[in-house]
Amino acid sequence: MAMSPGPRYSGVVFDFFGVLTWNMVEVISAFEDREKVARGTFLRGWADPRGQELFRRLELGLITQTEWNEGYGALIGVVPHDLMARYLHDAFPAHEVLKVARQARSAGIKTAVLSNSLGREPYDPYAGFDLRGTFDEVVLSAEHGIRKPDPAAFRLVLDKLGVSAERCVFVDDGEDNLAAAHRLGMTPLLALDERVAARRLRDMLGLPDL
Repeated sequence: MAMSPGPRYSGVVFDFFGVLTWNMVEVISAFEDREKVARGTFLRGWADPRGQELFRRLELGLITQTEWNEGYGALIGVVPHDLMARYLHDAFPAHEVLKVARQARSAGIKTAVLSNSLGREPYDPYAGFDLRGTFDEVVLSAEHGIRKPDPAAFRLVLDKLGVSAERCVFVDDGEDNLAAAHRLGMTPLLALDERVAARRLRDMLGLPDL
């Protein structure tokens, strides 16, 4: 008697910003409108080599969030005080994706967050998400000194989950990160709209619609 194959995937790893939160383009646009600066100001700073270096150093835990506030505020011409909190003011939970994450875990699929972290003091962007209670593993870049798209970051989270790359889905809103995960054998899922991402992920994982 032929046996039916088991589920294709036994793990799923989620990016945090823009996947478990609202779309970051919308978050940034709202920030610029509140600050009364031209649309595109924040992303021009991000594209600047100085901005890239500030983010890199923050994500690796080499500078504090306060130091990032000062450097990035000067770069884009805004008041630095509590800049991270002002920037991420509208990074509200993406409830549809979080619902699928909880559903997957309940179905026995290992779940993790892999985030290029932005510091936790003085503003903690993870507060209120209960990541440790929702996911099997939470890997924040600054705590390990590695960041996406470094392959070591993906290997670390896979090792923690005890899941092979070929049996794991990786959900992110950044194409560089998705490409890096794919090169290791993970199945990438681009998440720009939470409802679309939630529906596609349920299909991939064989989960029923709720």
